Amino acid sequence: MSRINKNVVLALLTLTSSAFLLFQLYYYKHYLSTKNGAGLSKSKGSRIGFDSTQWRAVKKFIMLTSNQNVPVFLIDPLVLELINKNFEQVKNTSQGSISQCTFFCVPRDFTAFALQYHLWKNEEGWFRVAENMGFQCLKIESKDPRLDGIDSLSGTEIPLHYICKLATHAIHLVVFHERSGNYLWHGHLRLKEHIDRKFVPFRKLQFGRYPGAFDRPELQQVTLDGLEVLIPKDPMHFVEEVPHSRFIECRYKEARAFFQQYLDDNTVEAMAFRKSAKELLQLAAKTLNKLGVPFWLSSGTCLGWYRQCNIIPYSKDVDLGIFIRDYKSDIILAFQDAGLPLKHKFGKVEDSLELSFQGKDDVKLDIFFFYEETDHVWNGGTQAKTGKKFKYLFPKFTLCWTEFVDMKVRVPCETLEYIEANYGKTWKIPVKTWDWKRSPPNVQPNGIWPISEWDEVIQLY
Repeated sequence: MSRINKNVVLALLTLTSSAFLLFQLYYYKHYLSTKNGAGLSKSKGSRIGFDSTQWRAVKKFIMLTSNQNVPVFLIDPLVLELINKNFEQVKNTSQGSISQCTFFCVPRDFTAFALQYHLWKNEEGWFRVAENMGFQCLKIESKDPRLDGIDSLSGTEIPLHYICKLATHAIHLVVFHERSGNYLWHGHLRLKEHIDRKFVPFRKLQFGRYPGAFDRPELQQVTLDGLEVLIPKDPMHFVEEVPHSRFIECRYKEARAFFQQYLDDNTVEAMAFRKSAKELLQLAAKTLNKLGVPFWLSSGTCLGWYRQCNIIPYSKDVDLGIFIRDYKSDIILAFQDAGLPLKHKFGKVEDSLELSFQGKDDVKLDIFFFYEETDHVWNGGTQAKTGKKFKYLFPKFTLCWTEFVDMKVRVPCETLEYIEANYGKTWKIPVKTWDWKRSPPNVQPNGIWPISEWDEVIQLY
């Protein structure tokens, strides 16, 4: 028998051992792992997610805020949508019954929480503890816009956003401030020059591209992926608010300059009208909100907000705009039930509809319905004596929230273009004599109603 080379024997042994090891790995992966539940590691929201960076970041953040009594609640749209889809499961889940990471393990760069600032007692202490726990935190501050134009206070800065990063995942803490209209407001996330633009992918943030306004949510505590968190009681209502939350401030500084040039009317009559107009606007908003009909400040009411942050005392009415697509057949009955009788109805739903309701103290509410065309929108007007029709043209616009006479209401985001269409370039100058058929630069004749339709399109009460 020939002598066997030692190197050959060694190579054969190594090859055999490697083959046996590969077989063991294959057997474990395809047979034992399935029996023991390890196969879930491939599925979305699996147990292995509890070791993910983002889950650990959220867990550590919740521990931090709980220990420091920081009143935060979850506002992340992606997570809230998942909660809404699995709401019954969430409500029936206890802290000890979690087997899968379903919500906080979905891949993303940020998880968004909110804080109501007026409930926060220990801001600086929280910030230091967060950094001691391993978070890298960034604080975004800016001037309080409500104090703009008040020389002694206009430089006061307030916290708007915190971004706390742990490894590769970041928590975006949006600071909500309580406003006088009983709603919550957050500011614009504007980066100052010294801030590192590479700290996190700021462009992916879902809050802070512009200021936002939200209804004050009722909160409830739930258990998500083994963590106790507060969430809005109606998650989808909050989610649906997000894309329509953009907020623009009244121009306080310009309003102050306006009243330095044109003295404010503080007569008893002017004060009484403003009080009645405010009450009428509040009642109209309550009625339309109950119907689910979005509206905005229009005509003289919008001009008063934009120019002087107040109701124009000689305007004698409250003006609102509504897109005709949002018209509801029970709108007249709803206002009558609210104590506002119909004063007149001009036009019809498909053409130039306008409603006017009588408020108290001879203050009326005018509602103009807007019709959309390819490149513009318009609302109509009707002269009762002659049946003549008029059309008022506006450039297309979107809607933003604002605060007006202690209320959260909508205005056209492109306010200047809207105002100039209706009042021209000289809108800053008060004009007490106004002819709705001739004065507006955007008015044009629109024919005449057939006499056979007058009973339908001209209704006076």
